[in-house]
Amino acid sequence: MICLKVYTRGRERLVAACDSDILGKTFRSDGRVLQVAESFYHGDEVDEEALVNWLKLATVANLSGERTVGIAVEKGFVDRACVLEIGGVPHAQMTRMM
Repeated sequence: MICLKVYTRGRERLVAACDSDILGKTFRSDGRVLQVAESFYHGDEVDEEALVNWLKLATVANLSGERTVGIAVEKGFVDRACVLEIGGVPHAQMTRMM
């Protein structure tokens, strides 16, 4: 499953999503740190369809994990060339100008 939390402020909507199995873990490599903090990512457990529907509404997204980032790439929200790998875990951010 995918953990997803939505933050809304005015017209801005940030979607934080990660693979459930990496929630609460920290990854490191090449001086980079990816902290998949429960306080930021933990919300509802969703499937692929719900993730895609929320990404369609997002103005910003913070995505971590093989499955979560893979879906975002496959559905055209993120360019594969823009995906970072930190400690073996894919991480990507998306911004949409409205």
